Amino acid sequence: MKLTILKNELNDAIQQVAKAASARPAIPILGGIKIDVTHQGVTLTASDTDISIQSFIPVEREDLVIATVDKPGSVVLPAKFFVEIVKKLPSDNIEIEVSQHYQTLLRSGSTDIQMVGLDPEEFPVLPSIEQSELLQMPGDLLKAMIRQTVLAASTSEQTPILTGVLWNLQEGQLKFVATDRHRLASRLAHVETAEDYRFNNVVIAAKTLVELSKLVPDQNGLVDIVVADNQVLFKIGNVLFYSRILDGTYPDTSKIIPQVYKTELVLDTKNLTDAIDRAYLMSREEKTNIVRLVTLDDGTIEISSSSTELGRVTEGLEAKQFTGDPLRIAFNSKYMLDVLKVIDSEQIMIGFTGAMSPIIIKPTDHAYSMYVILPYRTTG
Repeated sequence: MKLTILKNELNDAIQQVAKAASARPAIPILGGIKIDVTHQGVTLTASDTDISIQSFIPVEREDLVIATVDKPGSVVLPAKFFVEIVKKLPSDNIEIEVSQHYQTLLRSGSTDIQMVGLDPEEFPVLPSIEQSELLQMPGDLLKAMIRQTVLAASTSEQTPILTGVLWNLQEGQLKFVATDRHRLASRLAHVETAEDYRFNNVVIAAKTLVELSKLVPDQNGLVDIVVADNQVLFKIGNVLFYSRILDGTYPDTSKIIPQVYKTELVLDTKNLTDAIDRAYLMSREEKTNIVRLVTLDDGTIEISSSSTELGRVTEGLEAKQFTGDPLRIAFNSKYMLDVLKVIDSEQIMIGFTGAMSPIIIKPTDHAYSMYVILPYRTTG
């Protein structure tokens, strides 16, 4: 194998696929990036078996010659070193040549680097996915839905299914749900798809979705999504991102969400965020994160937290709207802040059905997202 390629093009593609290379591989090949060179272009692939990312660099793009291929071939190079060294090579062009036993030479300017390559035949084969039915959605919508739900996914491997985000699609409505049993986030969106195309109980690891989100460009391109039996494929331009679907059945969360409230508050999102942020500083010192919310007779609300060593923070807030019973409730301020920071609405509605019932948080601008936080039982 022998080719010359533009450094910036190779570097961009390596940065994309390296996210899937295993940092602590069980076998060395999983810590590598596979390079396949043909006269059409260069394909880079990395996989830790849970996720696989593939990026294609064509030899030409709009009259720009990106790569000159002298001899097609394949090799696997150690991702960690390859990623770092390509960034630091001195010239705009890099020559890559593979000789016997996968010994690989990188040449750039006056720099020569010898690398020990691995046999590409040992690299895992990417899943074969039937692409007859697919779902298309704008990249910025996908990123928003991920950002607004992953915060509620569990980080405990004791219940692996809850470390993921549940995807359900029916009648053109795509719904994401995540919960760690203490809080829940859900986000709904209308998407373009065949009228009868549907799926349910597709659960993708939250950490995988965070990595996917980094690959989706901010400008509003379309992402193609193909769901198979145990894999989901995302197509983002020249990049293919494969993710394993988590095993198991996601719990039915619909039963915990109340439909009517004893108390409803409408509050300014920024004012509430700032007030809870200040109260959180004190509660964090106590390592409890507990903040209390009390409705007062004059229609205002009081937010407070205390520390035996530091003292007390008390915040007064005007409610935009207050209906129902008076309320005293305690909750995890970190959970509440996580929600407030991803809500894209100037005002929010908070619904309560009692001091020990779930707290419901919804934006007032639209009905696409909804959050649930379980309260704390406290004395006093």
